[in-house]
Amino acid sequence: MSTLINEYKWHNAIKKLTPEEKHILIEKGTERPFSGALVYNKETGIYKCKLCGSPLFTSKSKFESYSGWPSFDDAIDGAVREIPDKDGNRTEIVCAKCGGHLGHVFRGEQMTPKNTRYCVNSLSLEFNKQNAHTPNEKEAYFAGGCFWGVEYYLEKLDGVKDVISGYMGGVKENPTYKDVSSGNSGHLEVVKVIYDPAKISYETLAKAFFEIHDPTQANGQGPDIGEQYQSAVFTSDEKEKEIIHNLISILKQKGYNVVTKIYNTKPFYQAEDYHQNYYSKQKKTPYCHGYIKKF
Repeated sequence: MSTLINEYKWHNAIKKLTPEEKHILIEKGTERPFSGALVYNKETGIYKCKLCGSPLFTSKSKFESYSGWPSFDDAIDGAVREIPDKDGNRTEIVCAKCGGHLGHVFRGEQMTPKNTRYCVNSLSLEFNKQNAHTPNEKEAYFAGGCFWGVEYYLEKLDGVKDVISGYMGGVKENPTYKDVSSGNSGHLEVVKVIYDPAKISYETLAKAFFEIHDPTQANGQGPDIGEQYQSAVFTSDEKEKEIIHNLISILKQKGYNVVTKIYNTKPFYQAEDYHQNYYSKQKKTPYCHGYIKKF
């Protein structure tokens, strides 16, 4: 392993490891299931090798496998190396740069469309909270009832790279769907839209948002009633806030009694894997969202 990075850096990196981290990364140990700090982490960012700092996985590939360890259905190209395990049954995964032990990879479990599960020890990883997309892309956050329907329509827009269902607005870190659906966590069902501003503007996104849900319905959307389903926009700066105020003003002039709330962005927590691309997976269409031209 030490041939992959120079001796000085290798030994210096090992010295900084805790005994538990050394046991995992160097001695190929395994942490107890459900004990790792990153098992339930849903924040957006990059997962790096604890030993050498090389990027290994993005939050976009993380999913809940209920196995007790962080699970990913994809790795950054060339970042992870696979090695037949000594037990003859499993396949070990190590950092391709330094050889640090990460865990094992399993295929054929049908847990995600990619049919792959990189089962990784939390102690092998370092999480860097950041945008997990390229610099020329931006993010927008909208809440318009059940996130399944909002995601379904917004991801069809030209210039939209991805739409991720999740939670925003509450105070609890890493909320679950159960926490949010109880109505007591303070979170709303929100979608994070990753888009290319060279192809689609924030204003165009916002107009589409107002046209695919009913911004006049308070405390819910269609049959989904509750604070977590309210109509809201989470803005990142004054320009976005101004755009939303202007669009609401236009709608009110047209007779729409808009109740959409405007909040500043808060930490976004990605929802469980079964919520992502829900209607596409189920081959269905939204039951409480539809397009109505308003502008």
